[in-house]
Amino acid sequence: MSRIGSKPVLIPEGVRVELTEGAISIAGPKGRLSLRLHPSIMVKAEDGQLSCRRPSDAKLHRSLHGLTRTLVANMVVGVTKGFEKKLELVGVGYRASVQGSNLTLMLGYSHPLVVPIPEGIKVAVENQNVLTVTGADKQQVGEIAAKIRRLRPPEPYKGKGIKYADERIRRKAGKTGA
Repeated sequence: MSRIGSKPVLIPEGVRVELTEGAISIAGPKGRLSLRLHPSIMVKAEDGQLSCRRPSDAKLHRSLHGLTRTLVANMVVGVTKGFEKKLELVGVGYRASVQGSNLTLMLGYSHPLVVPIPEGIKVAVENQNVLTVTGADKQQVGEIAAKIRRLRPPEPYKGKGIKYADERIRRKAGKTGA
């Protein structure tokens, strides 16, 4: 039996859950999220909690059981608390600013890089070199943070680039003089 899939997901106060045929929609103070469910996994709302059930112990059903429960739990956390990723810009002259629904980055190139911010995601800039990406959808927050990091990944010699706040860059020794 799946340990993760069998645990119920508690529905906190102020969160509305709508179960339709093949989909679940969860609304809360931070937004509204919906998910299409696999036809073989059943989700039921009872006594203030959500539970996932699978029809058999087939390998596909076991894998979908834990996955579905985790996705539903992340949706509940997202609409109540939200998710956040912090990025740091390391380098001389590297800075960021938010203008409307666009993030403008100066990363040492000859031109500024403009990244559109999708709906449902907020990007805050602190001290021109710390970015905070927040939103209700965990997958979308991680994807936007990864797209921003991919513009100038940190390099191992000087550590310049965009890195996650909790990321450690393995440094390499440079050339040694003869």
